[in-house]
Amino acid sequence: MAKVLVTIEDPLLKRIDRTVRERGLTRSGYLSELARRDLDAQLGPGADPQVRAALRRMQDLVAGLDVRSDEDTTSLLRRTRDERLDQLG
Repeated sequence: MAKVLVTIEDPLLKRIDRTVRERGLTRSGYLSELARRDLDAQLGPGADPQVRAALRRMQDLVAGLDVRSDEDTTSLLRRTRDERLDQLG
């Protein structure tokens, strides 16, 4: 693990120190988590493995559906539900 030297304004450092004390964290842990969260946000929600898995499940659910270009999502879901209920009898 690398060590880095950063310059932080005194008032901001005081706020950071207060926050880490209240949360029982270290400066390094807190700043690392902030950086990780910011970088992950730039990648979008699909960077999270749980989100990717959920997206795959959603794609599986809609695979093979007759999607009409002029149909909104709510209509598509209702139509699909009704078609499946008709098939059940």
